[in-house]
Amino acid sequence: MTTARVSAPALPATRRRPLNSRRAGAWVLVAVAVAVSVLPFYWVLRTALSTNGALASNATNLLPADFSLGAFQRVFGLQSPEEAVAQGGSGAQIDFWVYLRNSVLFASITTTGAVFFSAMAAYAFARLRWRGRNAVFSLFLATMMVPPIFTALPNFLLIKNLGLLNTMAGLVLPYIFMTPFAIFFLRQFFLNMSREVEEAAMLDGAKHLRIFFQIILPNAAAPLATLALLTFIGQWNEYFWPLLVGQDESVRVLTVGLGVFKSQSPQGAPDWSGLMAATLVSALPVLILFAAFGKKIVNSIGFSGIK
Repeated sequence: MTTARVSAPALPATRRRPLNSRRAGAWVLVAVAVAVSVLPFYWVLRTALSTNGALASNATNLLPADFSLGAFQRVFGLQSPEEAVAQGGSGAQIDFWVYLRNSVLFASITTTGAVFFSAMAAYAFARLRWRGRNAVFSLFLATMMVPPIFTALPNFLLIKNLGLLNTMAGLVLPYIFMTPFAIFFLRQFFLNMSREVEEAAMLDGAKHLRIFFQIILPNAAAPLATLALLTFIGQWNEYFWPLLVGQDESVRVLTVGLGVFKSQSPQGAPDWSGLMAATLVSALPVLILFAAFGKKIVNSIGFSGIK
């Protein structure tokens, strides 16, 4: 007895779409956008690898002018002021490691506090039933339209009256609590979560606080990580508030330190090579984080219902 063999249908071969004028134009636009985005970073690297004396005479050269690592040596404190002046630097000193420590502390503390308290507020808006909930949430969203410059002066006067100027506590207090965008972002995710597990936990006698810590937070790891990354990047680049409150050397962050370094120009011109080297080194942690978790950010934003 013979059995008939049924062969699987062959899959149609994928055809590459012809390159028409529209596709060619789209690729050209993409290439231009990539070039415009990458060129500033390349120019920072090119300037950092050049000497200040050769920059003026080779302003249009795409390659480093008189290749040197002296700018990075000045940033990391491996050059004396005399050697820096000899290479065209200003001779000014930058306590890079102190500023880096302060930036890490400032960004980490504010990110941790903002994400935690925003998650608690978002859970209250998404799950708890209380009078005026929608009105309060609308009020929170309305604050997103208030420019931060409007709240800088009241916050500064408050920190000054509390005696917290030039302290890390004064730097982090205005940012450590919830933010409107973070509440909106997490609330959208919490609304899409299934209530069945929470209801089962309530039947077992669990209260809202236990449900929040043992059910909500573990299931919201992806959006929490995304929000933490976005908040950390924003705080890492913060300049105006640390400039107002953290003038002392011991609490000065990298963004403020780079501004001070640029203004210290005994020879009349900024140390562009050293400034670009410091900028590149300070931007590397954020660039690495964003390159590693950029896809997770996009997926989490789409999953949270933000269009």
